[in-house]
Amino acid sequence: MFKSYRLTTALRHTSIYVVLTLFAFIMIFPFLFMLTTSFKEPKDTFRYPPRLLPRDGLTTTLPDAEEPLPLYYVEVDGAQREYVLVESNIRVGTYAAPDDLATTYELLVADVTPRGGFTNQEEVTVNGEPYKLWEAEAGGQTRTLIQLSQTALGRFVDPEDPTQTVLQNVRLSQPVERLTAHPENYSEVVSLQGMDRSLTNTILVTVAVVFGQLATSVAGGYAFARLRFPGRDRLFVVYLGTIMIPFVVLITPLYQLMVAIGWVDRLVSLILPWIFTAYGTFLMRQFFITIPKEIEEAALIDGASRLQILWRIFLPASTPALATLMTFTFLYAWNSFFWPLVVINTGNVENHVLTLSLNVLRGRAADSPNLVLAGAAIAILPPMLIFVLGQRFFVESATSSGVKG
Repeated sequence: MFKSYRLTTALRHTSIYVVLTLFAFIMIFPFLFMLTTSFKEPKDTFRYPPRLLPRDGLTTTLPDAEEPLPLYYVEVDGAQREYVLVESNIRVGTYAAPDDLATTYELLVADVTPRGGFTNQEEVTVNGEPYKLWEAEAGGQTRTLIQLSQTALGRFVDPEDPTQTVLQNVRLSQPVERLTAHPENYSEVVSLQGMDRSLTNTILVTVAVVFGQLATSVAGGYAFARLRFPGRDRLFVVYLGTIMIPFVVLITPLYQLMVAIGWVDRLVSLILPWIFTAYGTFLMRQFFITIPKEIEEAALIDGASRLQILWRIFLPASTPALATLMTFTFLYAWNSFFWPLVVINTGNVENHVLTLSLNVLRGRAADSPNLVLAGAAIAILPPMLIFVLGQRFFVESATSSGVKG
């Protein structure tokens, strides 16, 4: 019975881990595909069926070749060998005698000549269909033939013995490839769209908004949590109610305000309007309320000022709430797109942030998805790192928010 219980428990735990691993893979796969595609060549991104890992075709040089030539797998005497593609689009036709369609000949189109000349080529009717007549050397003698079909092949040669040649369909041939990566895609994106400037602007705006919101939220949260003044609770309810105002309602008046004070097309318009947040004030107030008043009263008796109490007691005790607010604010400021699109002109590249540069890059590099995804990786990796580093504090804040006292 004990063994049966242990077996059941082990199977249950294994099933849970398998399901969790499967869902985790489903969630992370798009990110992995984006990251690996950013290291590919443009032609590799359009390959069908698509592949996860970047691969490049191998090339080699021949004595009489001016540039490296691609290698392909070619079947020779029942074995797969690596041959070099030296010529493509060689027209080859399947020919047969009009009275013996079962016997066919594979001939180069360039090696056959029209019977009667190009201007007056003779024709014959076979099975009710007209065919043009051709003359060519086949089977050791000159024959009169009709063309049944035509295709384009490639000429492959043995790199060790160029006299050994094989004709084969290039599209059906497997190229010789190896795993590779192209980190130069990232430097190309930076040079193509000026991502270095956009990244600097984004970091500047994000840091300013994060620290601005932390300062105003901490000050406002402490005032609403600890200071007594007339109308405090009503003012807090009104301020908290602004969270329910949709952003689309604020766009027009906020833009008109930016025009009036001359902040349009300037980075300051991406910072100052967003350093005040009702959510941050609410979050810090709720956390400050949980701090025992006896600690604050003891500090007041010892002669500490309100600013000293806030700095030395409340802030160290509010690390989870501060980390949570910092994470949310960072993600919002870093990924902000609509407001920068409204207030920053597209032609003003000097004041672009990453989201605007990615929007422009999507059009300029439409034929190079690898470059677009490289730019997306540059924009995604920093907030992912911040979220992972602040996850412990975020979970701690979410857990403690449900505990009273």
